[in-house]
Amino acid sequence: MTQYLDRPGLPRLAYELRDGDGPTIVFLPGYGSDMAGSKAVALDAWAEAHGQAMLRLDYRGCGQSEGVFGEATLDDWRDDALDAIDHLTQGPLILVGSSMGGWLMLLIALERSTRVMGLVGVAAAPDFTEWGYDEAQRAALASDGLIVSNHPDYETPEITTRAFWESGQAKLLLDGEIPIDCPVRLLHGLDDSDVPPSIAFRLGRALRSADMQTMLVKGGEHRLSRPGDLGLLLTTVAALIESL
Repeated sequence: MTQYLDRPGLPRLAYELRDGDGPTIVFLPGYGSDMAGSKAVALDAWAEAHGQAMLRLDYRGCGQSEGVFGEATLDDWRDDALDAIDHLTQGPLILVGSSMGGWLMLLIALERSTRVMGLVGVAAAPDFTEWGYDEAQRAALASDGLIVSNHPDYETPEITTRAFWESGQAKLLLDGEIPIDCPVRLLHGLDDSDVPPSIAFRLGRALRSADMQTMLVKGGEHRLSRPGDLGLLLTTVAALIESL
């Protein structure tokens, strides 16, 4: 059942919290996505069946949460997730980040290193403000403060604001060592046209963790939401929890 986290002076956040054994799984959606996506729902059903604690949430301006999407930055969405984690969970965590959520899971793991026991990235997209926009889009952001693009996976146009882009540029990770030591599993489709598989390799090299595995999915696209893709996600999370 959807509940709301009240925060004085900040938008209320919609969330669903499942009680169960730890570590608590925290699902972090991608850009413009929410906690009702197929990966989040499949993982929640698995958690219910196995008695595992899990938290899903919508960032401000997304899904059922309050706020305006176009006014939010990467920092805002990181802080939303941290607020939900700090107020709603206790003990060890497993972070599962999809696309932009994979960038957020890294930023959160750096902030809560004593609690985060493992990471699972699904088409993780760290630093996408750096490699995901061409020169024309960068020029439009600089001059107009906004770009609008159509994406085949979404019914409505996708917007990016200068404030969001600048917040991402201030949080780049891939060009240096990322001081995260917990186990990391990265799932990435070889046919991902949004996040090149090379990003998974760059991330794997940048992470300090010695327990890092990258799994490439032949025929897999960015969403990795086919039945086999979802099965791989569930078995990966289960195996990671079992190994702790």
